[in-house]
Amino acid sequence: MSKTIYEFSAKTIHGKEISLADYKGRVVLAVNTASKCGFTPQYAGLQKLYEVYRDQGLVILGFPCNQFAEQEPSSETEIASFCSLNYGVTFPLFAKVDVNGQNTHPLFIFLKDSLRGFLGSRTVKWNFTKFLVGRDGKPIKRFSSRMPPEKLKGAIERALQSLGG
Repeated sequence: MSKTIYEFSAKTIHGKEISLADYKGRVVLAVNTASKCGFTPQYAGLQKLYEVYRDQGLVILGFPCNQFAEQEPSSETEIASFCSLNYGVTFPLFAKVDVNGQNTHPLFIFLKDSLRGFLGSRTVKWNFTKFLVGRDGKPIKRFSSRMPPEKLKGAIERALQSLGG
């Protein structure tokens, strides 16, 4: 089994494959996102967290996903434009991924295996599930869709102050 997120790569929203090792030494918040969801306004809170903490080492990675009530039907170009125009998103966005099922992106297999959900569940329940990863690339904590980004400040600050997870 994989030990850190650095063993994975993902395609950016602009189609470039990058290694997550590019984020080595940073605290990562990986989030599955959607543009037509009741939780979509969380983009604003995520962007605010990014602005407050990026200089201290936080990076937020948005992974659009169309698996929940088809709430991300748009193309990557449309998603990038929507996020920028409506929420001023400047944190990295990636190409659409599956977070559950047969075609689950390997990163999300790793995150779900490392941090189980409610009652030990391995599935992502909905859009805007958040996975906090320490500077060492090891997952620390999972947050449900219902957890607003501003409520993650304490966990993010602890992770930023830690050398590991």
